[in-house]
Amino acid sequence: MKALRLDAFGPVTALAVTEMPAPVRRADEVLIEVRAASISPFDVRNVTGLVPLVTLPRVPGRDYAGVVRDGPPALLGREVWGTGGSLGLTRDGSHAQYLTIPVNAVREKPGRLSFPEAASIGVSYSAAWIGLSRAARVSAGDVVLIVGASGSVGWAAAQIARWRGARVIGADRRPTGDGTVDHQVNTTTQDLTKTVLELTNGRGADVVFDAVGGPRFGEALGSLRHRGRHVVVASVGERRVSFDLVDFYHQELTLHGVDTIKYDVEASAEILDELHVGFDTSVLTPPPLVTFPLDAVAQAYQAVQTGTAGSKVVLLP
Repeated sequence: MKALRLDAFGPVTALAVTEMPAPVRRADEVLIEVRAASISPFDVRNVTGLVPLVTLPRVPGRDYAGVVRDGPPALLGREVWGTGGSLGLTRDGSHAQYLTIPVNAVREKPGRLSFPEAASIGVSYSAAWIGLSRAARVSAGDVVLIVGASGSVGWAAAQIARWRGARVIGADRRPTGDGTVDHQVNTTTQDLTKTVLELTNGRGADVVFDAVGGPRFGEALGSLRHRGRHVVVASVGERRVSFDLVDFYHQELTLHGVDTIKYDVEASAEILDELHVGFDTSVLTPPPLVTFPLDAVAQAYQAVQTGTAGSKVVLLP
């Protein structure tokens, strides 16, 4: 089969597809023909050596959609989707023509989604769902501030927040332009904290979903109301932040960290179960896509590394 096999870390410009044997499934696994696999910023960090958990040699890639080709008879031919923190780290991932996963992690993809659309969901929507639904427990009437709203995780977070009945404020250097937020804050021309307080009549947001961290952390934290919840899923640039701890405890704030790596393919399948109904009913929709053939893997990874203005990059093996 054709695959991106990672034997050593290096620049994304050096990535190339190679021929290697297709994986042989164990008795408790299925073999999936990959029809589409997305590339996330995590995958870029992985191949460049910034993820210490990966073992080499390894096929990277966490998100996929495809067809079951070998396994229990009841599963043969099923159109499936999936993701998982172990894929591309401790077991071969999705940037190949075939992969294997445990039988109990197999999930049928939503019928409304194409293979490329289904492959674009995993990491982004899982991070947003864990952060908003499980950690912050967003409910109807909450005001949710999304920092980094124009990215794929921000896109997912905005849709999930509105699905749960929240009012959404999106903050970023560029507009989202997609109608998924109720208010937009341009962080290059507007003071984030001041603007959020103005939009909430001085009350502040109930929840901050922070996909930027570092340079915006203090402003985001200052945008919260009393007993607000701050969810952090990433930190761009500087990884260390400082804030007024006295204000933090007087406001009785809560800080949550979310790391999708901690959710293996089985745990991730449970999250997809929760998201499935949203896509079946079109309450949730996939992000804009940019597709590349598997043979153009270096160009595809470069597109993610340099930024695609909110679009999700998907490989077509």
